[in-house]
Amino acid sequence: MKLFNWRSNRALALVVSIAGVGCIEEAPVRPAALPYYSDASFTPHWLAPDSEALANFHEIPDFELTNQNGEKVTRDKFDGRIYVVDFFFTSCGGICPKMTANMALVQEAFRGDEGVRLLSHSVTPTHDTVEVLAAYAKKYGIDDAQWDLVTGPRAEIYDLGRTAYFVEEDLGQAKDDDDFLHTENFVLVDAKRHVRGVYNGLNKASVAQLIRDIQQLRDEAP
Repeated sequence: MKLFNWRSNRALALVVSIAGVGCIEEAPVRPAALPYYSDASFTPHWLAPDSEALANFHEIPDFELTNQNGEKVTRDKFDGRIYVVDFFFTSCGGICPKMTANMALVQEAFRGDEGVRLLSHSVTPTHDTVEVLAAYAKKYGIDDAQWDLVTGPRAEIYDLGRTAYFVEEDLGQAKDDDDFLHTENFVLVDAKRHVRGVYNGLNKASVAQLIRDIQQLRDEAP
């Protein structure tokens, strides 16, 4: 169960009429249904969707990667869309197939919804070529109309994972380019490039919450 800290930004307005004295509370400016996150600590920030604070808030930077169809994928593809991110590799025999199966649950929940997309990054991009990603997509029933599997420069993918999406859990431990990026986390990004949630991609209850939270963002959109 989620607790929301509704905050009013105005004091009560006192209205005096010939009938007597009444008290009217102006409609409060409510924060969004889901918090915003700006760093790897995942400290929640409860902000209204039109808050001025969001002008300088953390957002996903530009990127340029290649998907399973050999198509260029940039941040622009996700503008105005909610999307879910994870990091995997095709030769992983442990957690990755389970993560892919659970991401497929999200795909099914929003199949045909052009406002929701999925984005999976290979953390072994030199091995996971376009052809390898295409075969993986076919094996797991991935719908390329909604779900991109991407490869590209290793440094760019690792930097996105660590400094844009905050997917690693070992907060405070220094990382360098040789350290392997391996995580079961799914990250929810809203239509304005803000991080709005992190979920255990191996846990079906957590994935069910992700699906509910995506719907919350759909309802939040103007």
